[in-house]
Amino acid sequence: MGHTKLSVNINKIATLRNSRGGDNPSVLKAAIDCQLFGADGITVHPRPDERHIRYADVREIMPIIKTEFNIEGNPQEDSFVKLVLEVKPQQVTLVPDAIGQLTSNHGWNTIKEQRYLRDIISVFKKEHIRVSIFVDPDVEMVAAAADTGADRVELYTEAYAKNYS
Repeated sequence: MGHTKLSVNINKIATLRNSRGGDNPSVLKAAIDCQLFGADGITVHPRPDERHIRYADVREIMPIIKTEFNIEGNPQEDSFVKLVLEVKPQQVTLVPDAIGQLTSNHGWNTIKEQRYLRDIISVFKKEHIRVSIFVDPDVEMVAAAADTGADRVELYTEAYAKNYS
């Protein structure tokens, strides 16, 4: 069993940059700084509308990543799959976002979507990309996630956060 690792999601840096126009703050500099400050990885979640991380950002960031690079997104979008297969990060995290969804708000139904998840996971694993899937913290969903071929799971934790006082 390895130690806990921190992968910093830099999407909000891109959101701020996009709202201001130009390249300030720089997403590339944020990725570099996170590595210099000791992060074990950089995570991005490009969406088709590019409202934060843009596909061009992903291509620009990949060559400078010295730690782990994790790209999150919905594999039901062809452009996302093509980007991941082009860039070949160390990890892809599959998230069941609907198009235009503000933020991720649920995990995969790993029982109902078992066949689809197995098929899409095999596409990435053939390219030696580790696969994580976004799941709700439900024992059945986590157990069924093991049968998809995923290497890891990321738990959707809003239910816990809402109950924090």
